[in-house]
Amino acid sequence: MCLAVPMRISEIKDKNIAVVESDGAKTRVSIALIENPAVGDFVVIHAGYAIERIDQQEADKRIELFKELAELNIFAH
Repeated sequence: MCLAVPMRISEIKDKNIAVVESDGAKTRVSIALIENPAVGDFVVIHAGYAIERIDQQEADKRIELFKELAELNIFAH
């Protein structure tokens, strides 16, 4: 199963790399696919790439959905 996770850009390292964070977790991702990325933008991350920019309301909805799924233990084997 593949997941695309919403995260906020907290730092832009260079033209193609940013640090993103969500719920205290930080990671470096490629932002090469996002037009004019900026610190504070919410982006959807998949396989180390920001693949879509979304607004905060949409990010909050998706994060809440992930939390609900985690409570259902849907990802446990």
